[in-house]
Amino acid sequence: MTRTDAPDDHAPPGADEPGLRKIIHVDMDAFFASVEQRDNPDLKGKPVAVGGSGGRGVVAAASYEARVFGVRSAMPSVTASRLCPDLIFVRPRFDAYKEASRQIRRVFEHYTPVIEPLSLDEAYLDVTEDRLGIGSATRIATLIRQEIRAKTRLTASAGVSYNKFLAKLASDQNKPDGLCVIRPGQGAQFVAGLPIRRFHGVGPKAESRMQALGIATGADLAAKDIAFLRQHFGSMADYLFRAARGIDLRPVAAHRVRKSVGGERTFSEDIGSGAALRETLGNIVDIVWDRIEAAGARGRTVTLKLKFTDFQIITRAASSPDVVASKEAFARIARALLEAELPLRGPIRLMGLTLSALEGAESAKPARDTAQLRLL
Repeated sequence: MTRTDAPDDHAPPGADEPGLRKIIHVDMDAFFASVEQRDNPDLKGKPVAVGGSGGRGVVAAASYEARVFGVRSAMPSVTASRLCPDLIFVRPRFDAYKEASRQIRRVFEHYTPVIEPLSLDEAYLDVTEDRLGIGSATRIATLIRQEIRAKTRLTASAGVSYNKFLAKLASDQNKPDGLCVIRPGQGAQFVAGLPIRRFHGVGPKAESRMQALGIATGADLAAKDIAFLRQHFGSMADYLFRAARGIDLRPVAAHRVRKSVGGERTFSEDIGSGAALRETLGNIVDIVWDRIEAAGARGRTVTLKLKFTDFQIITRAASSPDVVASKEAFARIARALLEAELPLRGPIRLMGLTLSALEGAESAKPARDTAQLRLL
């Protein structure tokens, strides 16, 4: 059942005021797991995890039935199995996911050429120019979701607003299979009521620091001036200041080339032992290589990123004369980079891996160096 904060057939008052951009963020619901449930009726209604089930396995995606038990993407498979003993593991089928993604992309292109894909299952659309004369961004979002369902038998959630930050928040609001509209003038009010963890980039550690400073919601954040935020959050301060007010001036970037594929893991507890670091690196290799496969990317440079508890960041990179064409080669380079730094001078709170100097990635995809994998 579709849930919406605005009527499907008519734009809410003020939603299409002249001069404002009209942005839709579309996010497929549990995409990899939903494709598996669609293609295998025996999985319908059951808790499903896409990923490896072994001791070093990682959950790449979880169905909503699995999420009820606390299973989340980027979670070690052993943890997921402990939370949900009946969890069914399915190996990833990236060809199937890419084919579904191509179908979804064709739906988007029917309504606008201004598309910024973030991954196989997520994209921003700028529909300010209503080239089909539909009449409202809300109606366009509704038609897109209906067409995706008809052509792929998958559900999508969408957010509609006047900037990317708000559209992204809105698409998360009524998941799964939901639609939310944040109208002009309502952005700051909407953000004010959100818990701070809903802000992109705010992981468990940052949330804990904010809580200690009396910041639990968007309203609390908006009450802090820029000097306070810069004192406590450094380079992140300007983003937090604008986000707390619902401000985002970034355009939908339709033709930026992806420069790298990667992932980072921020830990709930700092780690420093060699054994723990090696195990964590193995998990990140699994996650990032899945993303590399999904993007159809091959690159030559592997970069290891470490953030210490004092927030100092170091990066170490190694380049191969040939493309890194296998997970084993990627893991081997990553392990060599880590071993060269051991023992560390102290514990770390974040580790990341990136593959860059890409060849063969889809040129329409945006530059997005890494995605945060924040595990509670």
